[in-house]
Amino acid sequence: MEHQLQLKKPLAFFDLETTGIQVNKDRIVEISIAKANIDGTVDIKTRRVNPGIPIPLEASLVHGIYDADVAEEPNFKQVAKSLAGFLDGCDLAGFNSNRFDVPMLVEEFFRAEVDFDMKNRKLVDAQRIFHMMEPRNLTAAYRFYCDKELVGAHGAEADVLATLEVLNAQVKRYAETALKDAEGKEYFPIQNDVNKLHELSASNSIDFANRMIYNKDKVAVFNFGKHIGRPVLEVLKSDPSYYDWMMKGDFPMDTKRKLTEIKLQGFQR
Repeated sequence: MEHQLQLKKPLAFFDLETTGIQVNKDRIVEISIAKANIDGTVDIKTRRVNPGIPIPLEASLVHGIYDADVAEEPNFKQVAKSLAGFLDGCDLAGFNSNRFDVPMLVEEFFRAEVDFDMKNRKLVDAQRIFHMMEPRNLTAAYRFYCDKELVGAHGAEADVLATLEVLNAQVKRYAETALKDAEGKEYFPIQNDVNKLHELSASNSIDFANRMIYNKDKVAVFNFGKHIGRPVLEVLKSDPSYYDWMMKGDFPMDTKRKLTEIKLQGFQR
């Protein structure tokens, strides 16, 4: 398989099958990565993982992976360093990946105590582009952009390869398609440039669980609970126990880490 994306570094498309959708509680059972290289080639890596917890029947009915299928597979900690190495130097892409797959993957690396630096990675979510231009799901996106039927939907490898083809087709299809901004001026949102695609896919979230976001003034505010909408630093200064409550609470480690970073940066000023 080849691609026509213009890349300055590899763009790794990935998809996860999991025990559920709660990032802080659920676990990965399968991961597939299609690494689009700068030279146009694609390297594919797919493997199953023993989640260490039972796979709920409702999850198995979606992705077709049952407890017996992963009983002899390694756990995530055993493969974490290898996966991190395969993704080293890559930007990340997927379908609805910014809302689920990226947070889940980051959380699993945290649990495995493997340093997976996200600071210099661009994130491209083909679903954001698709919903902007042609609101539908992955199966419809594959049919619309690639004129193919998605066989094996909800299998990690089938989904991730379809996503790569979809983004490749989106970039080609919308290269000359203009939209109008709030002032009526035309602009071309879809460009064959990962930086531009990252800007379209990015959100105002601070942590992957979306517990903290940037408001319209670019100030970090809480996005849940009794302090929703209030600046994080303001709350931490007026109610110090709230920080302790969150750090001891059932929040993803990424959320706790970002909260601590905000606290340290703010209190050092």
